[in-house]
Amino acid sequence: MSAPDNPLPLLFLDVDGPLIPFGTRPGGHRTFPPGPVPPGAAAHPLLDRVDPSLGARLGALPCTLVWATTWEAEANTVLAPRLGLPVLQVVAWPDSPGQEARDARAGLHWKTRTLVERADGRPFAWVDDEIGEPDRRWVAARHGAPALLHRVDPLLGLTAGGLGLIEAWLRSV
Repeated sequence: MSAPDNPLPLLFLDVDGPLIPFGTRPGGHRTFPPGPVPPGAAAHPLLDRVDPSLGARLGALPCTLVWATTWEAEANTVLAPRLGLPVLQVVAWPDSPGQEARDARAGLHWKTRTLVERADGRPFAWVDDEIGEPDRRWVAARHGAPALLHRVDPLLGLTAGGLGLIEAWLRSV
């Protein structure tokens, strides 16, 4: 792959955990006012946990947003309308169970290798609830550009503090 013309860093977004938190809001619930209900949304019972206001904050970041989720293209049809986001690029996950097994034995998340390859030397941030120290070490050793691996507490999801940290990092690279 050749270096892209777009100088903006990439922001790889996972969905389950970061954008659809598994915990509850203070008071025992975690639902937000209804947003647009695109076709297929009814099949996702946790969609009401998505904070629609995240979309404007994510869209204002100085980066190129990319879905890095097992939702793949479905994130564009179900989640993007709820967030008010345009259609985003989607990471295509390779079918490589042998490599995934080797990475798992090394403690590496199955997405890490693919995201570094997709970044292709470009600065990137990755928001996920399953990032660990082996991922940070692997990226630091193999990715020549700046990278921020932001682990989100899956009970809370991506918070205002997390967004602020990501925004500050993006503006610094």
